[in-house]
Amino acid sequence: MGWKEFIEEEKQLPYYAKLKEAVDKEYANYRCFPEYKNIYHAFSKTKLENVKVVILGQDPYHEINQAHGLAFSVLCPILPPSLQNIYKEMGSDLGISVHQDGNLDYLAEQGVLLLNTVLTVREGQAFSHRNLGWEILTDHAIQKLNSLNQPIVFILWGSAAQSKQCFLNNPNHFIIKSAHPSPLSAYRGFFGSRPFSKTNQFLEMHHLTPIQWVKA
Repeated sequence: MGWKEFIEEEKQLPYYAKLKEAVDKEYANYRCFPEYKNIYHAFSKTKLENVKVVILGQDPYHEINQAHGLAFSVLCPILPPSLQNIYKEMGSDLGISVHQDGNLDYLAEQGVLLLNTVLTVREGQAFSHRNLGWEILTDHAIQKLNSLNQPIVFILWGSAAQSKQCFLNNPNHFIIKSAHPSPLSAYRGFFGSRPFSKTNQFLEMHHLTPIQWVKA
């Protein structure tokens, strides 16, 4: 079963009709992100059977020309502070210079699932779509990933992502935890945590192709 089948199954569950009604009402009455067509972009960009790494975010960026359905990824040239800090740690961890735009599609194509726990947001109002039902769907997705035998690295930045560790009990997988890359917490344990090299070490140990973290 792939993500398409997974989402179709979710649509049959009682919570989903209420979720869809609420989301459709939000998009009809307010500017919301990402574009409606990109709500499930993380699932369409990274096939279930290809997932090697999961990075959990909270909810989409809430300003125009930013969110496009992948956690931490943007389409605009001005990088949000959290993404700037991710690139800083990437450069320090890997000992390279990182100068690139904010579009992380290239990571998704390599098997990095960039999943927000809430998939939509109203413009200018962070976490405004919490408790609509997205958390149920993404919790189910995390549980689905946990059930797979293929080795997966789960990167949990911050308390919100780490609260999902209760779903992760498969010994085939590897969990990396640290503070969130936001400016408020990056110096409390995110910088110096070396998640990118640790991920590749785990993948190589399991004879999997490491992630090319920097765009070619």
